[in-house]
This record gives sequence, structure tokens and C-alpha cells, in this order.
Amino acid sequence: MMRALPVVRLRVPTDEDAVAWHRVFHDREVMEFLGGEIAGLSVYEELTARQRRHDAERGFCLWTVLDAEDRVVGFTGAQPWERDWGPEGEIEIGWRLGRAHWGRGLATAAARLTLERLRAAGVPRVVAVVDARNARSAAVARRLGMHQAESCREPVSRREHHCYRLDLRGVHSR
Repeated sequence: MMRALPVVRLRVPTDEDAVAWHRVFHDREVMEFLGGEIAGLSVYEELTARQRRHDAERGFCLWTVLDAEDRVVGFTGAQPWERDWGPEGEIEIGWRLGRAHWGRGLATAAARLTLERLRAAGVPRVVAVVDARNARSAAVARRLGMHQAESCREPVSRREHHCYRLDLRGVHSR
């Protein structure tokens, strides 16, 4: 039996969300599969500003995730893969939540809303690049209906990543 997903809301990141993202992501466990480094507030100020531009230009971005009490719990969304390794030129869906919000279905609920928005924006397919050690994110990708298509290695760390794929044409969320 599938449990009901929690209620979440997505919004284009605000200036204040930079502070909230910095607070909820200021945790080595949260950043473990993203290089492990804790980023300063200025990184999130630039990131939220860039996401507002992406939303205006593309119709999608990394949106702020709010829980049922309107608390910022993280982000989810999509952007073009711009690294010189992995699925170059594809649209990557991703999610990141503060540790206090793990294990409650929030990432899956938010990512499903993201898929709906991406379909509405005309995005035909998405990828999720997940560190091979990150069982939680791999589980979210599978719950979204994504399938593991290939693996690649990050050139500096040499860590293996799995590339999950999902065709959005003609598929409707559950």
C-alpha cells in the first residue's frame, strides 16, 4: 500500500530564500553527495538570483519547497546539465532537502510537482544524476518512474554516478 504524499508548495526563490537555503543546507550530511563542502550565504544569494532568471527565461528553475506549514524545507526543480561529463545538454531534475525533513515523502511530492511543471513548459524528457552511494535520491528517482540508464564518473573525485531517465511525453503523474 502506498502512503499518501505530504502537501508541499513550490515557489520561485525569493531573496529571503537564500538565507533559508543556507540555513537548511548548512549540514555536512546534506552536502555529503554534493562534494561535502558547506557553502556560504553568497553562494545561495547568487543561486536564488540565477533561478529567478531561469524561471523567467525557461519557465522552470530550482524552486523553493515549502511544507504544509509554509516552512522552507529545501528546493527541487530542473536546469540544463552544464558540466563537461554526464548527460551533456539534457535537462536535469534534482532535489535537496534539509536533514530534518528527510524520510517524510517531501522530496518525492515536490519532484512530482516539478515533473508537472516541466511537462507544462514543454520539456520532453529529464535526467537525474545521482551519486551511486546515495540510496535516498535513487529511491526518489525510482518513485518518480525514472529508470537507471547509464553510469558515469565525475572526473575529479572519480565517484560513480547513475543517470536516471524519464520521458515526459504522454506520461501523467500518479
